[in-house]
Amino acid sequence: MFKVQSYDGNRQDQYNLLKKQLSALLEGESNQIANLSNASALLNQFLDRINWVGFYLTEDQELVLGPFQGLPACVRIPFGKGVCGTSASQKKTLRVEDVHQFPGHIACDAASQSEIVIPLIKDGQVIGVLDIDSPEKNRFDEVDQENLEAFVEELVRYI
Repeated sequence: MFKVQSYDGNRQDQYNLLKKQLSALLEGESNQIANLSNASALLNQFLDRINWVGFYLTEDQELVLGPFQGLPACVRIPFGKGVCGTSASQKKTLRVEDVHQFPGHIACDAASQSEIVIPLIKDGQVIGVLDIDSPEKNRFDEVDQENLEAFVEELVRYI
C-alpha cells in the first residue's frame, strides 16, 4: 500500500519528494480517472493555503470537470473563457495573483483569490488542465510553477 511521506526540508526538496510519490502512485496503473484522482489527492495533501485542486478534461472545445478535491465546481468551461479556458487555448501555464483582476474570470468559489492553471499536453494536444485555487492573493510563485509543470509532465506519461 502506498503511504504519503512527510518531509520538513526546503520547498524544492519537498517538491522533489512529491514527484517521487506521484511516480510511485502511478507506476503500473493506466486508468486515467484513478491516476487523476490520486494526483489531485496528493496535491491537496501536499500544498498548503489552497482551497481547490483538480482537473478539467478536454471534450470537444471545452473543459469538463474531472477528479478534484474541494467544494463543488463549475462543470463546463469553454476554451478561451476564464483562467482555465485561456490556459487551455493558449497551451501555457497561467499564474494569476488576483483572480478578480483577470478579464472574464469564472468565479466557481467566491473564496478563491489567486490561481495557477497548467495545461496537460499530450502529443501536442491539450487533454486537460490542472487547476489550483487559493484563498490568498499571490499564493503561487515561480518555484510552484516550475515544479507543478514538472508534476504535470510526469502525470501526462500515465494518462
